[in-house]
Amino acid sequence: MPEYFLGVDGGQSSTTALIGDETGRVLGMGRGGPCNHVSAAEARTKFMGAIGGCVNRARDAAGLPHDSAFAAACLGFSGGPVDKDALIAEMFQIGKRLVTNDAVIALAGAHAGQPGIITIGGTGSISYGRNSAGKFARVGGWGYVYGDEGGGFDITRQGLRAALRMEEGWGPETVLRALLLEATGAANANELMHKFYTPEFPRPKIAAMSQIVVRAASQGDEVATDILGEAAQQLAGITRAARLQLFTPEEVVPVAPIGGVFKSDTLLEEFRNRIELTNNMRLVTPAFGPAAGALLEAYQHAGLSVTLDGVPSEK
Repeated sequence: MPEYFLGVDGGQSSTTALIGDETGRVLGMGRGGPCNHVSAAEARTKFMGAIGGCVNRARDAAGLPHDSAFAAACLGFSGGPVDKDALIAEMFQIGKRLVTNDAVIALAGAHAGQPGIITIGGTGSISYGRNSAGKFARVGGWGYVYGDEGGGFDITRQGLRAALRMEEGWGPETVLRALLLEATGAANANELMHKFYTPEFPRPKIAAMSQIVVRAASQGDEVATDILGEAAQQLAGITRAARLQLFTPEEVVPVAPIGGVFKSDTLLEEFRNRIELTNNMRLVTPAFGPAAGALLEAYQHAGLSVTLDGVPSEK
């Protein structure tokens, strides 16, 4: 009888499931809504609906019945596996089950299951790696109050601070003030600061405004360029720290950058220069997305070594 394997990426905005056969051939993909909160009764229902619907859509694409079992499955979640493993056990028949966090599956996908490091610059920031002995290391990811340096929220925060300093007369001229006010409709930087404390501007929305800093830098604004350079330095710093924990100085370590802040050519090139010139690391393009990484982890959890074939885009 054929065996089937499941990989799921469960995040704050969407869920993606991939089903593969024992050879590594991807048979079907399904998508669903967010599934990261499970504490309340309503959240539990939403979680099970998002996961169940997503997996069933993948089963439909693979031509499998909705009660089909899996030889092994890996499910990675934003916020980690707490409270989720028992629910997954209720929902599916799985031979070998691994419920983990989203960094593990993002790492596995980016390097196709091989050793390496990912550095994520999204709303926040974190570096995560694994070596050939299977040892993991995590650096950063302390949250927006105490860390997340180089992430989108931090870049926007630095842009607003520069605008406030300019407005109060103790900072250099920068186009960031005008661009931020134009984007938000605020009368001045002080008003914008107070807007950023309200529910109208949740952290992901503020983080997305980091592209204003990118635009200012592309216009030659020195303050914005310095902010992006500092962000690249911070991201390179957590990457170097992850490397030191996992790899010998002689090893050439692949590093995959992930997240919206790396869409900035200025930041990406500064990051590349800082990790490649002195640290025996090389920048690489992620091989796959996190759902494919979860599927690879499912195979590994079952003791199989496969090369994925026919992986669809997860975007």
